[in-house]
Amino acid sequence: MAANRRPTLADVAREVGVSAKTVSRVLNEDGPASARTREQVLAAVAKLGFQPNLMARNIRVGGPDTTIGLVVPDLGNPFFGAVAGGIEDMVRDRGLTLLMGSSADEPERERALSDKFLARRVSILMVIPAVGSDHSHLRTHRAAGLPVVFIDRPGAGLATDSVVSSNRTGAREGVTHLISHGHRRIGFVGDLPTNLYTRRERLAGYRSALAEAGLPYDRSLVTNAHDPHGASAGTSQLLDLVDPPTALFAGNNIVALGIVAELARSRRKDVAVVAFDDVALAEALEPALTVVAQDPEEIGRRAAATALARLDGDRSRARTITVPTRLIVRGSGEQTVPAGREV
Repeated sequence: MAANRRPTLADVAREVGVSAKTVSRVLNEDGPASARTREQVLAAVAKLGFQPNLMARNIRVGGPDTTIGLVVPDLGNPFFGAVAGGIEDMVRDRGLTLLMGSSADEPERERALSDKFLARRVSILMVIPAVGSDHSHLRTHRAAGLPVVFIDRPGAGLATDSVVSSNRTGAREGVTHLISHGHRRIGFVGDLPTNLYTRRERLAGYRSALAEAGLPYDRSLVTNAHDPHGASAGTSQLLDLVDPPTALFAGNNIVALGIVAELARSRRKDVAVVAFDDVALAEALEPALTVVAQDPEEIGRRAAATALARLDGDRSRARTITVPTRLIVRGSGEQTVPAGREV
């Protein structure tokens, strides 16, 4: 056998001196084989480092693979990594392996990646939808019994289970917290694109908190960004207004990093900040960052539990599961309005 190629079933058969069919029977436990033959085959497998092609076998016998396909928008975002960790916690004991791929938040790439997972007959498909995606192509797979779960954002064109955070309620709580400390001019720095589900829900929560406090919605206090650099620029623009905000609400953890960086560069310690979603080393900042924390691990666990129930035969109607957020008070959101800015 050449040193630069992977060992095959035929290589194992040749090593033992039996047919490839005999090796297949031993490995798949689907036919008679003596204890001696089984021992020899397994020894040859270990010696050669042979790995069975499970995908090919499952396609041949018409069964599902022992994997779960997870499509995320960004592999580098720690939120999605934590969601994946929660999923793995739930499926590991079921003998299932999680496979991940990034759509880069592009519908075409999401569709292509989903199709690749479907081609290998995954047992479960989980998707964090890209903006503008149409999931109607999954209807036949869903109807055939494949568990499909949308995470963080609902899908489009397919009635199936979704697991999301309490985005609107959490944002309302965070903004209400700022209002309770005297702030009346509160800026909102949200994600892009503006029709992103989480961005829309969190802006709705922001507006709801203002309305409940009898405060007007001022469009000039709302800006958007998709990365820390853009959030930094947006923060600078808000602070340069004739009547600037005394507090800022960050629409997600990536945006929060840009806000904090800009406030540090401009040496502005008089602006209160509350962020939606926690940030690494938030407690090490000065002041420490107050956040509306999501629970991505729990989101992953709930998504996995829902999918496993479907895999076990649950045929009830599709449902949306909402995982609560919680306000973590650390200091940045408790700063009061600077002297002279009170209303």
